[in-house]
Amino acid sequence: MKAILIANPKGGSGKTTLSTNVAGYLASRGQRVAVLDMDRQKSATQWLSNRPVQLPAIELMQSDVEKNMPVDWLVIDSPAGLHGKNLEHALKLVHKVIVPIAPSAFDIHASRDFLEVLHHEKTVRKGRIFVGVVGMRMDPRTRAALTLEQFLKGLDLQVLAYLREAQVYVNAAFEGKTLFDLPPSLAGRELEQWAYLLNWLEHAEE
Repeated sequence: MKAILIANPKGGSGKTTLSTNVAGYLASRGQRVAVLDMDRQKSATQWLSNRPVQLPAIELMQSDVEKNMPVDWLVIDSPAGLHGKNLEHALKLVHKVIVPIAPSAFDIHASRDFLEVLHHEKTVRKGRIFVGVVGMRMDPRTRAALTLEQFLKGLDLQVLAYLREAQVYVNAAFEGKTLFDLPPSLAGRELEQWAYLLNWLEHAEE
């Protein structure tokens, strides 16, 4: 089983939106996918309860003690404030970490310590865990994007995608869907923004 941690210690960064859509993409590719919802609000759990049965199945993993369940991918939607021993435990489960960051100076600076902690993790430094960043609700031509890229240069991290704010994410989530469950005519522009992230997700060296 391959596992991905979606994490940022700050609330409101877009972790659940990213987690559900990553899970939806993998399921749409015929992979057996499970979501571990560690967030106290259980938004991903509620989303899964609304997911139409005719769509590609995504399982709900109740706790990491079930990590041997027969799935190809596990997507972990982590809680805000993930740090210390809880972060160390989560990192033992995964091979990739995606850090979503919202478009404000406060969010970028609040993520600084977390990214530096990840940067100095032994498993990251030795290439056993790969880390990438996603600019959530962020246009690449904005000052927020420039600030984010300048900050990441010092940590040898890359921006995997800039996912601009769009109502299609909200509408899909209400129905238990993702971008990858919608006709291209409804989500074509947004799907283009995912291209590099998806390539990294499936093909970055493990």
